[in-house]
Amino acid sequence: MGLLISPSVLNADLSRLADEVRRVERAADWIHLDVMDNHFVPNLTFGLPVIESLIAATSLPADCHLMINDPDRWAPAYAEAGAGSVTFHIEAARNPRQICRDLRNHGARAAAALKPGTRIEEIEDLLPDLDMILIMTVEPGFGGQSFMEDMLPKVRRAREYAKNAGTDIWVQVDGGVDAKTIGMCAEAGANIFVAGSAVYRADDPAVMIETLRDIATSACGH
Repeated sequence: MGLLISPSVLNADLSRLADEVRRVERAADWIHLDVMDNHFVPNLTFGLPVIESLIAATSLPADCHLMINDPDRWAPAYAEAGAGSVTFHIEAARNPRQICRDLRNHGARAAAALKPGTRIEEIEDLLPDLDMILIMTVEPGFGGQSFMEDMLPKVRRAREYAKNAGTDIWVQVDGGVDAKTIGMCAEAGANIFVAGSAVYRADDPAVMIETLRDIATSACGH
């Protein structure tokens, strides 16, 4: 299980997204793309046409986080567009197992996200169909929020689930991840880290990515 950094473009200059993605290409493992519909969360970002354009413009695999209503209908299209991983929110899904199967059938990793108030047990029956569990460490919707340290037990539980499943399930954290918090997340069992403002507000985003990677590696003893 490697440690992966997936910078979020939410805090990048959205008027020049392709250029902003290229700023992190040499250091990042994935690029995290937050799709918000102003219904599931109180914010509006971008959708499928922008995602398709960005996938064509970068060598990084796309890590699409769908903070939207009706992922049963919309999630498979992001996999069809070439996203390497598509995350839907368990709170919004009607048939999460079918979403996972649809995503995998289109060649994407299938991931389920949980808001801070959602119990980890909500995804226990879904583990055979999952490739990643995303634990939100802020309330979804906006970048630059403070890390919720009380989510770390949920991260630990997600890692236990992943280990007991006997398959390669990644554990991702998203929200307030920076040089002060990434070590705690790694120690708790996360292996893929979404960092938005910490990366894009740094003087050199690529250097910050490597700094975050080093801290996470040291924290989990790799």
